[in-house]
Amino acid sequence: MKRTVIPVILAFLAFICIVPSGFAAAPAAAPKSIVLIDAKSGRASVPISFLKGFAGASVQWTDANKQIDIVDGEKQLTLYVGKTAAQKDGAPVSISDAPFSENGATYVPLQFVSESLGYSLEWSKNPTAVTISRDNAKASLPAVTRGSVTNGTAPIVSSRKTFKVSGRSISAQMITISLMHPKIGLDVVLAGDKAGKVEDLNSIAKRSKASVAINGTFFDAYTKDSYKAPYGYIVSGGELQMKASGDKRTIFTYDKNLLADLIPGEDFNERFNQGSIQGALQAGPRLVVNGKVSLDVKAEGFKDPKILTGGGARSALGLTRDHKLILLTTGGATIPQLAEMMKQAGAYQAMNLDGGASSGLYYNGKYLTTPGRKISNALVVTYR
Repeated sequence: MKRTVIPVILAFLAFICIVPSGFAAAPAAAPKSIVLIDAKSGRASVPISFLKGFAGASVQWTDANKQIDIVDGEKQLTLYVGKTAAQKDGAPVSISDAPFSENGATYVPLQFVSESLGYSLEWSKNPTAVTISRDNAKASLPAVTRGSVTNGTAPIVSSRKTFKVSGRSISAQMITISLMHPKIGLDVVLAGDKAGKVEDLNSIAKRSKASVAINGTFFDAYTKDSYKAPYGYIVSGGELQMKASGDKRTIFTYDKNLLADLIPGEDFNERFNQGSIQGALQAGPRLVVNGKVSLDVKAEGFKDPKILTGGGARSALGLTRDHKLILLTTGGATIPQLAEMMKQAGAYQAMNLDGGASSGLYYNGKYLTTPGRKISNALVVTYR
């Protein structure tokens, strides 16, 4: 893997936006490993919490003089918060950017560390991330502009919007979540904590202590049997809760840093076996790819007229280029109309979720969209 020099990243990340202000509570520590990009220089910084144990490295913090010692085999780096003077293998060096602290985490210059310790860096635009690797160690971290996710920003924004689609005005409930905010968490929750059960969406949300919840995968809602099978892959807490038959329907995935992605069904097993998927749910069809409406419903294996041609209540999720999650419900739309709505909402990637009577959206203790039945599983958002 080719090592990439960081100063070229500014143009690559020019699309990252600042999150609107709102919530004021500050966390004690940042729970996620996020690479921060300086808006002026384009250079990147990585949290020392990530470096601990990565590829065999150890990190020691000395509070008295805010000193950071990174040891990796015979290599040793010494850095100081707020200072560009450092040491490499005992010799004094000057680094381009001083280490700093933000949102309870301490960051060091990624370029200096990667060159000194022999890490390879590979940047991706979709999702916006950097993959850091050496030997058999490999990790992908979300990348955001420094200052775009702060303790004072509102991580959850709810709104009601009207979209102009195909000559129609279609209203929708929409919630936008900043996944990189240090107090935001995600989980995929099974009804009754067991595959085959059903439960009210607000019940799932309340027992999960969720701020937001939306219905998830399709399931056998019309069987008279007590076991109402969910359809598609479901992962919660890094554990496979439901295995699919290998179909091609789109899957929403995220890792422990809430680096989220939409992948084809046939790619799931390889990705899951890599050990990075923390949560996942499969539904589809795919609605938006790289900012453009992209529908291939039959190729994903859909045959139901409700998906192919019909209109009705819909639920969808989307991802923006700056790591925001969009959750949307609407009372009446076709799949093509829903795709256009998600594009207009700002989604760079988007997929359909179960709809009809399953469609439901919960926020801040109440329904914004009330489901017409109990559901099989849900995607929940916590704010702690």
